[in-house]
Amino acid sequence: MPSDSIVLPKSVTEEDVLAVRHWTDELFSFRLTRPAAFRFRSGEFVMLGLMVDGKPLLRAYSIASPSWDDGLDFFSIKVQDGPLTSRLQHLQTGDRVLLGKKPTGTLVLDALKPGKRLYMLSTGTGIAPFASLIREPEAYEKFDQIVLTHTCRNVADLAYGAELVDSLVEDPLIGEMVGPKLTYYASTTREDFVHKGRITDLIESGKLFTDLDVPSFDPAVDRVMICGSMAMLQDTKQLVASFGFTEGSNANPGDFVVEKAFAD
Repeated sequence: MPSDSIVLPKSVTEEDVLAVRHWTDELFSFRLTRPAAFRFRSGEFVMLGLMVDGKPLLRAYSIASPSWDDGLDFFSIKVQDGPLTSRLQHLQTGDRVLLGKKPTGTLVLDALKPGKRLYMLSTGTGIAPFASLIREPEAYEKFDQIVLTHTCRNVADLAYGAELVDSLVEDPLIGEMVGPKLTYYASTTREDFVHKGRITDLIESGKLFTDLDVPSFDPAVDRVMICGSMAMLQDTKQLVASFGFTEGSNANPGDFVVEKAFAD
């Protein structure tokens, strides 16, 4: 961990680790202190990292806590030979982590046109920005229904999202909004589960919509956010576009948005 003798770059602060939880051998989450001046929109990402050999090693990480939270949560994969995650996975309470000062991103509500139903399509740790957004009151004010999908290889990999969703009904800020508006749809690609298959296959076959008892994608009323692996992003983006959806941005809101930041 960084020592007090090292001079930090002006673009980062050094934050304390408040908690660490290992969900599986490949997935973990951690919570950092939040600087008083740190502002972000739910769904954005920030540069995060450690000092390695006297130099900052930083990667983009989606913030998994909502904009109103006092702390900053992150959800990460463990890559044993990854330059950063091979080190981050050993974090302990009290350690210190570098935090960039300028959060940014396209996976925000401002980048979408108004609509009735919002789909948040995620795989793996791609659920992180949605963990932020499903705790954002504005999301429930803007949409009549929010559908969060989370696809992983194994059932155990779904625990982070499932536990978070279960806890929302008790949330004093948004609990009353969540009940009638949030639908959680989890699926696996390897182990047997109540829903099985890649999210693109579930969309193409129509099974997703049948299971949810809703009409198929309609750009007139539906909005879509996509976050996952590079391959998932490319495939899902092409699929959503085939339904007539147009991609949005902060400068030009559209029907769907795609995450554009990745950790090793």
